[in-house]
Amino acid sequence: MSATHEELRPAAPLKLEVEHVSKTFHAKHATTHALDNVSLTVGEGEFVCLVGPSGCGKSTLLNIIAGLDTADSGRVLADGQPVTGPGRDRMVMFQESALFPWLDVMDNVLFGLKLKPNLNKRERNDVAAFYLQLVGLEKFHRANIHELSGGMKQRVALARALAPNPRVLLMDEPFAALDALTREQLYGDIQSIWQKRRKTIVFVTHNVREAVCLGERVLLFSPRPGRIEEEFRVDLRRPRDINSVNLAEHATQIMRSLKRHLAPVGSEAAE
Repeated sequence: MSATHEELRPAAPLKLEVEHVSKTFHAKHATTHALDNVSLTVGEGEFVCLVGPSGCGKSTLLNIIAGLDTADSGRVLADGQPVTGPGRDRMVMFQESALFPWLDVMDNVLFGLKLKPNLNKRERNDVAAFYLQLVGLEKFHRANIHELSGGMKQRVALARALAPNPRVLLMDEPFAALDALTREQLYGDIQSIWQKRRKTIVFVTHNVREAVCLGERVLLFSPRPGRIEEEFRVDLRRPRDINSVNLAEHATQIMRSLKRHLAPVGSEAAE
């Protein structure tokens, strides 16, 4: 299941290229080396999960890909062009839904479509309605945000991120704050949406089973400084059930590798 970086270069045209990216944060009383010489590629239409312990630089890398932060060295290319800041070709979905509470469900999705100035009002409404139907919320289009459950809010956030038709969807632990049952429902939803739309997705998580459930490839990060230690290809058929035995076996293999990389040098676990 595991393989070298060269073996796992995507066969599809490259959508993202991360080349030798390093990042250090300087605070008043501490310096944090977040990323160290990270390189990876993501093919068009690929679903890649970045997994590792908290503080390993996964979210920092996602922010750099999104153009919300800059690398100290190295570069990121999107469709062959250097990323120099945020762009409507790369949409981000965060752990918190970040919806506007003064807007209803439909208007929150329509807000994202302001990034598509070439659409008229009717076209925007049609697009918003399509994506609300895609996430199963067409009957709640005029609901207020405070009336929604946590899972429904994340569905709205997903519809808002997809509506402008970005080339890349960047997801930063979007299901971490939800209960187990809601997460499982959303695992099915996101797999179905990915199979229908074939968006390029980079998904950050510290949950190994979640990564195996969703990703075609899982990139395992070491703790600080963040480095990609191993890559795993997941060839399980979809839709995947996070509770299945086959999925658990894949996740166990990745967990063994993670524990090995976390173990102190010279310890028995590191041998």
